[in-house]
This record gives sequence, structure tokens and C-alpha cells, in this order.
Amino acid sequence: MTLDWSDNPLCRLFGCEIPVVQGGMVYNSGAKLAAAVSNAGGLGLIGAGSMRPDLFRDQIRKARSLTSRPFGVNLPLLYPHMEECLEIALAEGVRIVFTSAGSPRKVIGPLKEHGCVSVHVVASPALARKCEDAGCDAVVCEGFEAGGHNGREEITTMVLVPECVGVVSVPVIAAGGIATGAQFAAAMALGAAGVQIGSRFAVSRESSGHEAFKQAVVAAGPGDTHLVLKSHVPVRLLRNAFRDEITAMEARCATVEDLVAHLGRGRARRGMLEGDVELGELEIGQVSGLIADVPPVAEIMQRLLDGYAEARARL
Repeated sequence: MTLDWSDNPLCRLFGCEIPVVQGGMVYNSGAKLAAAVSNAGGLGLIGAGSMRPDLFRDQIRKARSLTSRPFGVNLPLLYPHMEECLEIALAEGVRIVFTSAGSPRKVIGPLKEHGCVSVHVVASPALARKCEDAGCDAVVCEGFEAGGHNGREEITTMVLVPECVGVVSVPVIAAGGIATGAQFAAAMALGAAGVQIGSRFAVSRESSGHEAFKQAVVAAGPGDTHLVLKSHVPVRLLRNAFRDEITAMEARCATVEDLVAHLGRGRARRGMLEGDVELGELEIGQVSGLIADVPPVAEIMQRLLDGYAEARARL
């Protein structure tokens, strides 16, 4: 089956060849990964959440040296340094900006002034409508299965995507629990214009995550992730000693202050970047149970396309 994405709204919007967007994951989404995804025909994103402004600027410039194709950035608006990172992205000529964890109204003005494509991540159809009303060009509708910081609504991707497709006219990008070509095809069948994939790209050779973190994901089985810290900032984590401690504290009805104190600072860096797979925070999606190796991005993209075509043929 020949796949032709020339009329796909996301490919037209982003200037990419395949409607696959790489998630902007903390400690995993540097220039090397973003450029590899873009070079393979998708849209790579540099994740600013775990970067200081100077490093963020360096990564944008590095990505530009590694690819001549479009790439973007992801700005989680809950972090205090995101305003500076936005200024850097605009100054460096980035024209595709994904935002999350906040209201896009905070940044839509400067993005439109600079002619940027604006995309926001949502976890409910009501928020998708608000993003369209605010002027976003597309929305990422991320289901409960997704790794990392998650919505409190607990709406799964299978339900969320058609709900959002039914209430907005801008393109919907499906996210959460997508790592195979068949899942890619399922999202498109639900009305999505494309997919955003995080966990599968986090466990690639080009990801900046620590090898010990990647191998912990490879070893994970079904049900080894769990959403914790819902009273603070919900996050889906792979099971380890730290997550068991947090789960036990929540079972004892620990206060938010006690949970935050135990979380401390740098817990995600400790787990995903430095490789402490027992006491670090290992952010990954439910789809980790389907991830069994650490291939290069080009191979992941080819598997996605082959699996997509095979799923279409089966149907």
C-alpha cells in the first residue's frame, strides 16, 4: 500500500512528510532526537521543560545544524522560565510552538505576531474548544494512557479523540498509548489528523535519556505504570522504589506538602537523565509494555509506516 500524506492537514501545517509528531519529553527530547524525527519525515520537538534558557538556545541551534527540515519546540507553561524560553525560540526563528500545562492565551499574542503555528496539549474536549477559541492552529488531545504529566479527567485516548474531533474544526493530534503502526491507524480512524508519540521515541538511540532508564522501560510489563500525585501535579510513572514510596504515602492520605517534600527537587533528572532507576522519577506511558528494544528513530518511523499499512490492509 502506497501512503500519500500530501493532502494531510498536519503535513501542510508543519511542512513535514508524515503526520507523526515527537512528544516534547523532559530529559529525553533534545536536538539529536528532534532532528532525527524530522529527518525521518515527522516533526521533531525540542522539549524546554528540563532545560535552562541558555541550554535551550544551544539545542535549537544544534538541531538546525542537524536537519534542514522543520522542527518545533514544546513549552510547558507551568515552569517559571518558559517566558524566557519563548523569547529565545522566537528570536531563533522557531515557527512551530507546542505548549502545555497552562493556558495558550498567555502566549498566543506573540506567537501570532511572529507568524508561528500554535498547538496546545489538552486532556478534555472542553479545553480543546477553549484552545480553538484562543486561536490555536491545532490541538494535541492526550489520553489518560500517556506518560509524564497527565490530565485529571482520566479520559482515555479512544474516547478523548472522537470527543475532541466532534467539537473543534482545527486538526486534532492524538496522543497517549501510541507506539505502533496499528495504533497510529486506529487514531486516524477515530478522526485524528495525526499522532504525537512520546514513550516510543523516548526509548530510541537518539533520545537523551539514560540507557538505564531506557532498559527499565524495555523490561516493563503491562500494568507497570501508574498515575500518582493527583493532588499535586498528576504524573504517570514506571514502578520503582520511589513510586512505591509515593503510592504508600498517598494510601496513608499524606498531605500535599508532605508529598512535595518527599518528591524534592531534581527527581525526574535523577531518574531519566542520570539513570537512578530505583529512586528517580521514571516518566513513561502505559504503552511501555509494548516497547521491547532501543532502535534508531529511522527504524521506529519505518515500523510505524509498515504497521499502519498492514493495519489498513487487514481492515
